[in-house]
Amino acid sequence: MTNTPANEKWFQDRATEQIHLEQLQRAERFNGRAAMLGIVIGIITEGLTGAGIAHQIGLGPLIDGYTACRTQFLPFCF
Repeated sequence: MTNTPANEKWFQDRATEQIHLEQLQRAERFNGRAAMLGIVIGIITEGLTGAGIAHQIGLGPLIDGYTACRTQFLPFCF
């Protein structure tokens, strides 16, 4: 059985797909590990400082405004 140009193209395409899939898996694994590390650091910092994760990243006033709105301290909700 000889390799025809169509067979060779199919093998090359399949090899390219495998390479891209492996690269995607490595990138996703790295992103997942970085996210887990960030959450753990945020929880440890929250335990040490008492400030929640939203306050640590600067979203505290937004969260506080939503809480005030839901507890009826504001005459309007945004």
